[in-house]
Amino acid sequence: MKIYFLERRQLIQRPRSDTFTFFSDTFNLERITPSFLRFRILTPPPIKMEAGAVIEYRLALFGAPVYWRTVIESWDPEESFVDSQIKGPYALWRHTHSFEEKGPRQTLMRDLVEYGIPYGALGRMAHALFVERWLKKIFDYRAAMIARLMEAEDKEEERIERN
Repeated sequence: MKIYFLERRQLIQRPRSDTFTFFSDTFNLERITPSFLRFRILTPPPIKMEAGAVIEYRLALFGAPVYWRTVIESWDPEESFVDSQIKGPYALWRHTHSFEEKGPRQTLMRDLVEYGIPYGALGRMAHALFVERWLKKIFDYRAAMIARLMEAEDKEEERIERN
């Protein structure tokens, strides 16, 4: 199986503790995922994020329902966490999220996704034709939504501090 990598970096104008708290709420994943995926978390709340936590999702790939189950492999508060697919559309999916303080109100967030596609040569062809582009589009959307949501929280905090 060929393993692919997707790496993204995003400077977030929020303290690291706030940024990590945002990502600690699993339900924020629904907010930062494009609507065309019809992504829903099936695990009932509250979900305690920690090593060993299992989370189940439902989404649609090209209109077909897909169930996805991940486990939190590692959990290092305010530093990083890793989620891996137990069951889902990929032969391998391992997503490392890391958070680095760059200033009092700035966090560098890094996403590193290692993934593999099943079906041998057919999977490699699917990757070349659409999977790679599709994942980049999803992560572009995520970045825009994260910036928008985190900026809105920052503005609300400033408004409260002024009053």
